[in-house]
Amino acid sequence: MAVFAPRLGGASWAVLLIGSRCRSRFVEVMAAPGDAGGAGDGPGSEPPSSGDLRSVLITSVLNLEQLEVDLFRGRHHWVPATQRLFGGQIVGQALVAAARAVSRDEQVHSLHCYFVRTGDPKVPVLYEVERTRTGKSFSVRSVKAIQHGQPIFTCQASFQLSQGSPVQHQFTMPTVPPPEELLTQEELIQKFLQNPNVAERYRKHLTKIQAQDVPIDIKPVNPPDIFSLEPQEAKQLFWVRARGYIGETDMKVHCCVAAYISDYAFLGTALLPHRQYRIKFMVSLDHSMWFHAPFRADHWMLYECESPWAGGCRGFVQGRLWRRDGVLAVTCAQEGVIRVEETPKQSKL
Repeated sequence: MAVFAPRLGGASWAVLLIGSRCRSRFVEVMAAPGDAGGAGDGPGSEPPSSGDLRSVLITSVLNLEQLEVDLFRGRHHWVPATQRLFGGQIVGQALVAAARAVSRDEQVHSLHCYFVRTGDPKVPVLYEVERTRTGKSFSVRSVKAIQHGQPIFTCQASFQLSQGSPVQHQFTMPTVPPPEELLTQEELIQKFLQNPNVAERYRKHLTKIQAQDVPIDIKPVNPPDIFSLEPQEAKQLFWVRARGYIGETDMKVHCCVAAYISDYAFLGTALLPHRQYRIKFMVSLDHSMWFHAPFRADHWMLYECESPWAGGCRGFVQGRLWRRDGVLAVTCAQEGVIRVEETPKQSKL
C-alpha cells in the first residue's frame, strides 16, 4: 500500500507559493530555444521582463540530476505536514525521467502510476527508466522510483508522434467566473483569520497552511465553508497554474508541471459529502493522466474535480484541466485510501 500524501488540510483548497531566477537544465535538456509548446491566449501569455522569476517547478522541483544513462536522482522541494512524500512530486519527476528517454518530437499522451511503498522525505529518490518499446508512432517508457534499494513507485508513460485526425470531440467546459474575479487561497485564509471569533487552534492551523511553501497558484471557484460539517456535492472547481514563469517551450515540460499540479486537493474531493468525519489516514494508491491538447502550465487552467464513488475505505476521483479558451487539455483519475473517524461535536467559532 502506498503512503504518499495527497494535498489535504482543514480546507482542501488551501495550499501553495514561490519562484526562482535561473533558466533550468530541465528545460534546456528537453527543449531547444524556439520550440513551440503552449497554447493559451489571454492574460499571462506575454513573455517575462528580465526581472521576472522563473517557476521553481522547473528550476528545482522537476530538475533531475542525471547519474547515468536512464538513471536520475530527484530531491524534495516541499514535504507535507504528514511527513510523507507528495505524490504529485513523484509523478512529475517520473515523467521528467521518462521524457528524457524519448525524441524531441514525441509528446506524452498518457501515464499510469502506482504508489507501492512509503516515500521517505529524508533521502532523494532514484528514477530508473526502461525503454520498453520504441515504435513508429508510439513509444512506451517504464519508470521505477527507488529508495533504500526498493521500488516505492512505478509508472508507464506513452509518447506519440503528432498525427492529425478528423475524429475529434470533447465535453463542454463548465461556465465559471474568470480567475481575475476570484480570491486566491492566501486571501481566503486571511479573510477567515480576520474573524475574531475563530478558535485559536483553528487560527494556528490556518496560519500554518498559509505559510506553506508550495509552488502553485490556486483560486477556488466555490470555496467550502471550512466551519461547516454539512455534506456537500462531491465536486469542486478551482483555477490553477504554476507559480512563476515557464514560457513557450517543449510541451513535455508543461505536461511534467501539470502532473505535479494534478495531485493537489484531488483526492479530498471524495470527502466533501462526508465532512462530519475526521481524516485518520488518506493516501494515493494510483494516478493516471491523459494529455489531449497543448497548454501552458503557467497560465490559469480550470481544474474540475469530481468523485463518482467511495467505499471500502477507498475513494475514486476524476479531474479535467481546461484551458481558458474552453479546450480540454488534460484528464486525470486517481484512487486512494481514506480512513476516517467521527468528528467531536464542537464549534470552531
